[in-house]
Amino acid sequence: MDSVHAEFDDLVDQALACPDDQLMPCLERLQDHLLSHFGQEDDWMRQTAFPAGDCHIEEHGKVLESAAQVLELVARGDLAVGRSFAAELERWFPGHADYLDSALAAWMCKRQFGGKPVVLHTRKSRV
Repeated sequence: MDSVHAEFDDLVDQALACPDDQLMPCLERLQDHLLSHFGQEDDWMRQTAFPAGDCHIEEHGKVLESAAQVLELVARGDLAVGRSFAAELERWFPGHADYLDSALAAWMCKRQFGGKPVVLHTRKSRV
């Protein structure tokens, strides 16, 4: 889960920093990542009967729906909405990971190992 989250952060950073002519490919890579990332977590929640799974899966679905809509708008030339979406993902994700994903990780570790994982938080610095 941690490596997938790090990849997500990298892809969001790329979408925020890329030149305009690279925004669409960056957002497409980000959407591909979201489909895989959320699909994996959704499968884990279903397979382990995660109690908060419905809420978590619903949130994933809303983000994926937004991503599809944003890609359509960027394809029509609205680059600002693509940048705004990437910025919103950057703002939204830490809370999602800290609450929903950490609860899922704790649930899976407790089921598999009988205990909760250690969670370390780092701050991402912007230059």
